[in-house]
Amino acid sequence: MLPIGPLMIEHRLIERMITLLRKDAERMDREQRIDAGFLDRAVEFMLNYADCLHHAKEEQFLFKELDKKDLPEDLRRIMSELIEEHRQARAAMLGIADAKARVLAGQQDFFAQVLSHARTLVIMYPRHVEKEDRHFFLPCMQFLTSEEKDAMLEREYGFDREVLHEIYREKVEREEKK
Repeated sequence: MLPIGPLMIEHRLIERMITLLRKDAERMDREQRIDAGFLDRAVEFMLNYADCLHHAKEEQFLFKELDKKDLPEDLRRIMSELIEEHRQARAAMLGIADAKARVLAGQQDFFAQVLSHARTLVIMYPRHVEKEDRHFFLPCMQFLTSEEKDAMLEREYGFDREVLHEIYREKVEREEKK
């Protein structure tokens, strides 16, 4: 398997969450109320799975390795765009969490921000995934040797195991501090 295989599989699960977020944003707009439980779960998924696990593997392994290569300017530009889109997605996720907390605290004027950040993710993320899957991942594989691809795949699998433990260790530590 190529090191982009697990990343593309992860994209499919992220797309499913984005579909759920799109439906919730439509409902939010229609009903003018938030579903705090769903938003908490969506933000947790996007921060932990999409960002801490998925984006981290892309940036720490694939992009870092590709940065050492003599990539054509168009692929280098796309890689920079992808990193910026990761930053924008992270900001939108944190924006949802912050605005939702303010709405729940009685500051109803932040409702529009919850909806705006959700819409940002719903619009941006499918384009981002398509850019990675169709315009970046496959063309970049030609710049890696078979050995580099195999080593990267092994690092990704090891990272998955460590991150999962770190996420839940942090959850327990947060609860212990309460």
